[in-house]
Amino acid sequence: MAYFTSSHGSSSSWTPKQNKLFEKALAVYDKDTPDRWQNVAKAVGSKSAEEVKMHYDRLVEDLTYIESGQAPLPNYKPSGSNI
Repeated sequence: MAYFTSSHGSSSSWTPKQNKLFEKALAVYDKDTPDRWQNVAKAVGSKSAEEVKMHYDRLVEDLTYIESGQAPLPNYKPSGSNI
């Protein structure tokens, strides 16, 4: 899953593997988990609790932006197209 973060900048880059670990950790450590961000950071590895919290906050912002209809829809080619 790629996150729409180009307009927000980034203090650190995230690899696809780190994003996948982040997504899995969010499924395990929900909002009611004590020390949630420390646990997510530990699951991701090489990211601090502050970095994973900032990454989550950006994700929420992006989702809000997309769901509000402000993000342009992708221009997919029709199925079977050779263009």
